[in-house]
Amino acid sequence: MIVYPLDRLYEEMAYVAYHLHWSYEEIMHMDHAERLRWVDEVAAINRRLNDQAQET
Repeated sequence: MIVYPLDRLYEEMAYVAYHLHWSYEEIMHMDHAERLRWVDEVAAINRRLNDQAQET
């Protein structure tokens, strides 16, 4: 059995919930790989927006 660090789980959940406004239940029903994919996608959007803001 693989145990995922609880602090990391909460960090991922908070990140997705904050940016996408998804509920606890929606996020917890995702498996780890899917949740990480959403974290990566949101991070990529944030990087692009930050890069654009710095260019102006």
